[in-house]
Amino acid sequence: MSAQQSNKIPVQQVDLDATKHRVHPRFVTGFYQNIRVITMYALLAAFLLLPWLRYNDRQAIWFDVPSQHYYIFGMTFLTQDFYFIAAFAIIAAFTLFMVTVYAGRVWCGYACPQTIWTHLYQYVEKWVIGDRNKRIKFDKAPLSASKVFKRTVVYSIWFLLSVITAATFVSYVAGTDSLYHSWQSIGVIPFPDWPTWVWVSMFIFTFATYANAGYMREQMCVQICPYGRFQSVMFDKDTLIVSYDYERGEPRGARKKGTNPEHLGDCVECTMCVQVCPTGIDIRDGLQVACIQCAACIDACNEVMDKVGYPRGLIRYTTERQLAEKEPSRVLRPRLFAYLTLLAVLCGGVIYALTDRVPLEIDIRRDRNQLSSINNQGMIENSYIVKLTNKTQDAHTYTITLAPQKGLSLELRFNDVPLEAGESFDMPVSIYGDPDVIEFGQTPVTLNVSSENGKYKVSKQNIFTTQGQ
Repeated sequence: MSAQQSNKIPVQQVDLDATKHRVHPRFVTGFYQNIRVITMYALLAAFLLLPWLRYNDRQAIWFDVPSQHYYIFGMTFLTQDFYFIAAFAIIAAFTLFMVTVYAGRVWCGYACPQTIWTHLYQYVEKWVIGDRNKRIKFDKAPLSASKVFKRTVVYSIWFLLSVITAATFVSYVAGTDSLYHSWQSIGVIPFPDWPTWVWVSMFIFTFATYANAGYMREQMCVQICPYGRFQSVMFDKDTLIVSYDYERGEPRGARKKGTNPEHLGDCVECTMCVQVCPTGIDIRDGLQVACIQCAACIDACNEVMDKVGYPRGLIRYTTERQLAEKEPSRVLRPRLFAYLTLLAVLCGGVIYALTDRVPLEIDIRRDRNQLSSINNQGMIENSYIVKLTNKTQDAHTYTITLAPQKGLSLELRFNDVPLEAGESFDMPVSIYGDPDVIEFGQTPVTLNVSSENGKYKVSKQNIFTTQGQ
């Protein structure tokens, strides 16, 4: 190997064959796989259980799109609070970018829903059919009654898991009470009485889950997912990646246990790293866009190294600077600091906005037909519509008052406005001005709204216009 080649990590050549080859990974245990399995199934359990959490006798996390109310534990958001959703999405995106700069595509291997469901579906195949070799032979075997039966069992379990996934997705929007309690009897058979949009959503999510996890699998990661495409732009020489130590492992070759031939590297050509890979790549070919950094090849290789008596780490988490340039990695670097600073500012802003947020909204609209009029008593009248929105998760009674101002008075149709949780109400109000006291033109006025216990208060300013305008 030339000097120019020795200081580079080999890069895989592009395979132009677009034929879909089914990947049957071997399941392996080890340090990283234990972390990975715990992480994946903890996230899966959280996804399935969160809709069932209750807070104040309501679903704790409920995105009630039909009524445009979004509940997250003690907070209620309306459509006009969309900027919070946008802020959360931006924070999530920049967190992913920061993790990518530091640890590469680790999100894909440990937390991506596509990875989690694919792993679950493949485990169903392992449970019904057997481990990797049995699954490969099963695919090649001629059609038989046993093959049809096992395929039916696998597909049925996949379908059941897809339906459960779809129902959980929809329950975040439709609500668990509505989704699981809306049943009617057709004869002696109970049947869900769902609206059309729920049925359509159930079909879409069931089909998408079954197709992605049961059929597409690694093709979603390799061919479709945009994250796998732009990740290389975010990598640098200090990004953690799963890499094969080319210098230590080459040339490859089998050998007897306990021997260490001088003309061979440490790679014993067992192909275990290929067999356990969920995307079917050979990590020894170098950096590849299909690598989701699940570290299954690391655990498999370490197990083989232990058996043959070689040091661990032939395949390991490392950086290009460590592996190719033999220099220490730089953890603290400008790009990482930039992301950390930006995330700190964004998170600080969102936390401040949430803590400073009053769950009561007031909007004042003037009567556009007539700016002002003179009533029978000779007072100047301005009419408004005050829209009150109770953003809390409890019922409250609100009172509207006019900030004291000489020559102005407020007339209300109702003295108190009772509102249920999340309810809005349009309240007609009139402000009267004494023409002998107020000046002609536009006078700022302020309306104050407070709850009966004084806990929630909000003010809004508008303009009082005299007849001279």
